[in-house]
Amino acid sequence: MASTCSATTPKSIVLTPPSSSSTDKLSNLSFLNSSISTSFKLAQSISISHSHSEKATFITTNVLKTVESIDISRSKTRDLESVISTSKPTILVSEKLGEAGLDLLRSFGNVDCSYNLSSEELCSKISLCDALIVRSGTKVTRQVFEAAKGRLKVVGRAGVGIDNVDLQAATEFGCLVVNAPTANTIAAAEHGIALMAAMARNVSQADASMKSGKWQRNKYVGVSLVGKTLAVMGFGKVGSEVARRAKGLGMHVIAHDPYAPADRARAVGVDLVSFDEAISTADFVSLHMPLTPTTNKIFNEGNFAKMKKGVRLINVARGGVIDEDALVRALDSGIVAQHENVTVTPHLGASTKEAQEGVAVEIAEAVVGALKGELSATAVNAPMVPAEVLSELAPYVVLAEKLGRLAVQLVAGGSGIQSVKVIYRSARDPDDLDTRLLRAMITKGIIEPISSSFINLVNADFTAKQKGLRITEERVVVDSSPEYPVDSIQVQISNVESKFASALSDNGNISVEGRVKYGIPHLTRVGSFSVDVSLEGNLILCRQVDQPGMIGQVGSILGERNVNVSFMSVGRTVKRTNAIMAIGVDEEPDKDTLKEIGEVPAIEEFVFLKL
Repeated sequence: MASTCSATTPKSIVLTPPSSSSTDKLSNLSFLNSSISTSFKLAQSISISHSHSEKATFITTNVLKTVESIDISRSKTRDLESVISTSKPTILVSEKLGEAGLDLLRSFGNVDCSYNLSSEELCSKISLCDALIVRSGTKVTRQVFEAAKGRLKVVGRAGVGIDNVDLQAATEFGCLVVNAPTANTIAAAEHGIALMAAMARNVSQADASMKSGKWQRNKYVGVSLVGKTLAVMGFGKVGSEVARRAKGLGMHVIAHDPYAPADRARAVGVDLVSFDEAISTADFVSLHMPLTPTTNKIFNEGNFAKMKKGVRLINVARGGVIDEDALVRALDSGIVAQHENVTVTPHLGASTKEAQEGVAVEIAEAVVGALKGELSATAVNAPMVPAEVLSELAPYVVLAEKLGRLAVQLVAGGSGIQSVKVIYRSARDPDDLDTRLLRAMITKGIIEPISSSFINLVNADFTAKQKGLRITEERVVVDSSPEYPVDSIQVQISNVESKFASALSDNGNISVEGRVKYGIPHLTRVGSFSVDVSLEGNLILCRQVDQPGMIGQVGSILGERNVNVSFMSVGRTVKRTNAIMAIGVDEEPDKDTLKEIGEVPAIEEFVFLKL
C-alpha cells in the first residue's frame, strides 16, 4: 500500500462612518450584507473624486444604511494613511503559505502569520480577525466560530479537502468557506502516479535494502502496470487527472463516483461502475474521495474481503477513509499486497514548488475577493455558481433582493410570514436556470428588514429554515429572448395582511414583480397594477382616483419639501377608475410630507418603502 498521511491585486480602501469605534469598524463590514452593484460587488465600495476645490470625497455605500459621505480637506490628507491602515481587514495565516500569496494578502490587508497555534490560542486571536487561512493542520471548530463573535467573514483552506473546517458552524455563523481546488490538482495526481509506480516496482523497499548494504534483486520483483485494471475511487479533479495518466501507461481504468457525469468519464475513456464492481475487479485501487460521514472508514473489513488477493492500494486522499485496523488484517492475510513494504509519505500531494505557489495565490485571491464582497466559484458552503453565470446573473441578484425587501415591507405589522412563493419567467428551459443564488438573495431581502439577524448568501437558507419560513419556487417558460437568463421575477407572500391593499393580487397574496431593464432593476407590477419604476433610492406607492393633475399635486408636495423625484409611473386597470402611482425618491420624506400626501383627496391609500 502507498499512502500520503495527512498577480498583484489593487488595494481596496474601506472607510466606516466617523462615529464608529475602531473595534466596530470591521465588524460592521458584515460580509455579503452590503449592496450588490451591477458589477456584482456585495461589499462596501469606495469612490474617490477630486473637485476643482481639490477636495477628495470618499463615499461608503451600503444598501442597508443611509449613504454617508466624508469630506476630507487637503489639510487633513496627512491623516489619511493612518485612517486607511486601521480600516484594513486583518487576515490570520495559521500555516505556512507561499510568498506570492502572502504578498497578495499584504497588498490588501494586515497579515498576521502565526503558526502552530493551539486551539486556545486560535480562539483567543480569532475575534480580532476578518479572515483565516489554514492548510490541513489547523482545526477550525465550532468553538473557533463562537470565539470570533461574528467578525470572521471567510475561512480559506489552502488545498482541496475541508474536513478540518466545521462547515455547519461556519454556515450558521454566516462565514464563507473557500478552498483552492485547482492549483494542486496536477501535483496530487502526479504524486498518486509516483506512488503507484514505486509500489509496483518496490522502489522504496529496494532503496532501503541497498542502503543497508544488501543486494536483494530477486526479493523485489515487481509487477507491470500495462494491462492492469486501476479503479479510481472518486472521479473529481485529481481522480480524473490520475485516470488520464494511467491510461497513458497502458492501464485499463474504471471509476466509481456517485456524482460524476458519465459523459465526462467517457471523454477520458473511463467506465463508471458501482463501488462493489470497482473494488472487486481492480488490480490497483487509487483513492481520491473526500472524508465525509458516508466515506469514513469505507474501506473496512467487509470491503477488503471483496477485493482481489494481492490488490494494491494507493491513498492520496484522506487517511480516515480507511479503517486502519481492518487494513492491517488485510495486509496480514495477503489480501492487500505488501506489509512491511508499505510506502508512506507525509502529506506531499501538493508539495511541489509550482503547486505551493499556485495554491497560495489561488487561496489568497479567493479570500481577498470574499473580503471585497465578491462571490467565489470555490465557495463550499454557499450556492455554487460558475463564474460566467455569476456575471450573467449580477443585475438579477440586485432585483431579487430588492423585491424581497419591498414585499416584506408591505406586510402589515403582526402578520407572521411563513410562506413565500417565487415565480421566475424565462425563455430558457427550466433545467438551464440555476436559481439558488436568486433564492438566497430574495430570502435575504425578506428576513433582514424584520430580524436582528445578518443574512448573507452563506446562511440565508439555514436562517429561513430556523425561522420557519418556507420558500417555494416556480419556473414559467415565456416567449422572450433566451439571451437573458430571466425575463421577470415575482415574489408572493401568502396568508398575511397588507398595509397597502392594492398590493394584494387576485388570489389574496401580496405580490410584487420586477425585471431588469438596461442593467437596472425595475418594479413592473404591484398586485394587479402594472407600473414601471426604477428600484433605486426609496419608493412611494399611492392608490388614487384616476383623474388629471394627480402627478402634479404629489410632485409639487415633494418638490416643496426638497425631496427629489427620480422616477414616476402610473398604472391602472380601468380608465378613470383607480390607479397606482409609483414614485421613486432619492431622500426619505419626513412625516409631515407623507401626511400631506395622504391628505390629497383623490389618494385612497399610500405607503413609503425603503429600498
